[in-house]
Amino acid sequence: MDFRQEFIEFAVGRNALLFGEFITKAGRRSPYFFNAGLFNDGESLDRLAQFYASTILASGLAFDGLFGPAYKGIPLAATTAVALARQGCNRPLSYNRKEAKDHGEGGTIVGAKLAGRVLIIDDVISAGTSVRESVEIIRAAGATPCGVVIALDRMERGQGELSAVQEVERDYGIPVMAVATLNDLLTYLGDRADLAAHQSAVDRYRRDYGIAR
Repeated sequence: MDFRQEFIEFAVGRNALLFGEFITKAGRRSPYFFNAGLFNDGESLDRLAQFYASTILASGLAFDGLFGPAYKGIPLAATTAVALARQGCNRPLSYNRKEAKDHGEGGTIVGAKLAGRVLIIDDVISAGTSVRESVEIIRAAGATPCGVVIALDRMERGQGELSAVQEVERDYGIPVMAVATLNDLLTYLGDRADLAAHQSAVDRYRRDYGIAR
């Protein structure tokens, strides 16, 4: 089993990936729901970070630092930085505050100075708002956003024919890498007899709302 399938199994085991009937932000009835916030203890965050690190290293993307957008991206970027360092890839970490601090070091950026090629770490991309804000922060500091890493790519159309992930890639000219995608989820369901009933629902949802990729 490759790490993408291991990640899906891990998410299911943590109830971070559920099957049933859920309403998305777009008002669609989805047969599955992913919530990275349920990786909420030391052991699960450690393992999640290892999956992020594996995805980054497997991509071969060159980067000089990590950026975690407030708020969900902060623990993800911090733990991923640790996981990467364990594998010999030690990089500086930065993250932002929602409001500027007017004492101490001040400003909105915490951690290392943003410089060079900066990789954004987040949980998912829905409307792309978090990525847009991160890109603006990184560029304002004189650094270059070089990519985004997320946990799951739903491969689902937004308002047009492109997915939120594809819109980010188009708008900012940077790659978006996911630990796992909807295709990986379907492969996993196809190998699990106990979850076979959900495979047809997820596949139907992909046909109705998915993008070709």
